Amino acid sequence: MELKLQEDLKHTDQLLQLTKDFSSRFLSAIDKLAADKKVQINSRVSIPGTGIGGAATLEAFRQQYGNSITAAAGPRYWGFVTGGVTPAALMGDWLASAMDLNSSDKSSAAYYVETETIALLKELFGLPEAFLGCFVSGATMSNFTGLATGRQWVGLQHGVDIAADGVAALPGLKVVSAVPHSSIGKAISMMGIGRNNLVRVPVLPDRESVDIAALKEYLEANKGTPIIYVANAGTVNTVDFDDIAALVQLKKEYGFWLHVDAAFGGFAACSDQWKHLLNGWEQADSITIDAHKWLNVPYDAAMIFCRHPELQSAVFQNAGAAYLGDPATQFNFINYIPENSRRQRALPAWFSLMAYGKEGYRWLVENNISLAKQLGSLLDTDPNFVVLSPVRLCVVCFTLEVAPEAAAEAVQEYLDALNDSGVVCMTATTYAGRPAIRAALVNWRTSGKDVLLAYDTMKVLAEKIVNKYTYA
Repeated sequence: MELKLQEDLKHTDQLLQLTKDFSSRFLSAIDKLAADKKVQINSRVSIPGTGIGGAATLEAFRQQYGNSITAAAGPRYWGFVTGGVTPAALMGDWLASAMDLNSSDKSSAAYYVETETIALLKELFGLPEAFLGCFVSGATMSNFTGLATGRQWVGLQHGVDIAADGVAALPGLKVVSAVPHSSIGKAISMMGIGRNNLVRVPVLPDRESVDIAALKEYLEANKGTPIIYVANAGTVNTVDFDDIAALVQLKKEYGFWLHVDAAFGGFAACSDQWKHLLNGWEQADSITIDAHKWLNVPYDAAMIFCRHPELQSAVFQNAGAAYLGDPATQFNFINYIPENSRRQRALPAWFSLMAYGKEGYRWLVENNISLAKQLGSLLDTDPNFVVLSPVRLCVVCFTLEVAPEAAAEAVQEYLDALNDSGVVCMTATTYAGRPAIRAALVNWRTSGKDVLLAYDTMKVLAEKIVNKYTYA
């Protein structure tokens, strides 16, 4: 091992150049790579006895996995809400790996990079200084952090310190939402609240936005019950928003914790045309925003913004380690989030924010919205498709024009064929009880040409599938 390590050390520049060349070839071909395909790796390597060195390992990777790499960061990956990687974010990520700094080490530059990046993000989103921001791994951990802090707040309203005594000290705690993301159920399962204590309240007709009157009725009927409400600021199916300003008024009346899940919908704040959808979110208790979605930085990165840092610290403090200092007197991010040691997730975001600024992100958001609406219009005029919801921001939710009893099978067959084409990738969903497909456009590379290219494939396949199920 030592021999190979010393040999690689002598040739570090060459190894980095080989890696850069491989990356450049990938990025230069990203428009032509399959957006998605079935991956089959039939062989498995064994760990070498003496090691083969960095250059040979890169070649082994190319041979083993090279043909299986897809353009998940490319312009026509519209499956999960996945942004690409801006050139500047890639620069920052490369440096983050090279420097290998622990963002939780207050003595390193990484701590100050994170602090400054959070300040830049609050400027971008128009969030008040009152919010403490921290980087976490993704929306799941961001939601977990906000809800766990909310659990502590709710407990204190009932004279219980849940961080000290456990969730069993406050039975009956409910998490309420209209169309919660799946990560909410996962978070409250991890928190010990339990998935069965997630209460779903009605939505407005033909919407995924909470019916405020129905919520008020629920709150009135459950006075005295400890409650956390999760507001949706961009649902995954249709990017619908709860009326956050109305929720703030209910919060004043009924006293619940208001957590806003704005994993990608929070980026509406970048656009004067769309930021009204977030009116009132500055009064929320905690907010989730993802970075590896519309910010277009590499996995994994998200932020939690919370206006109650003292409650966060009560839950997440890393007390008892003398070498880390007193959490009450010495600020450290590890006392406000689940993780202790963390990679420098903020640096790619810092690079991208500085490189492209407010105008760059305004363009990115508005361009993706315009392209999503373009795709929606094409599908809306095609007799083989049914657009199930207005295209509000960056997601198009649609299905095929087939009989209801054939819909599930037809949609799945269509989606398999579409993704197998490699031209575009989308994911299945269910909307208003109907099997459906969703296309999520949040990549900075996506252009009108990509929309037309994808639609050309979509319409050919749709005609075949619809005809098959119409005349079967």
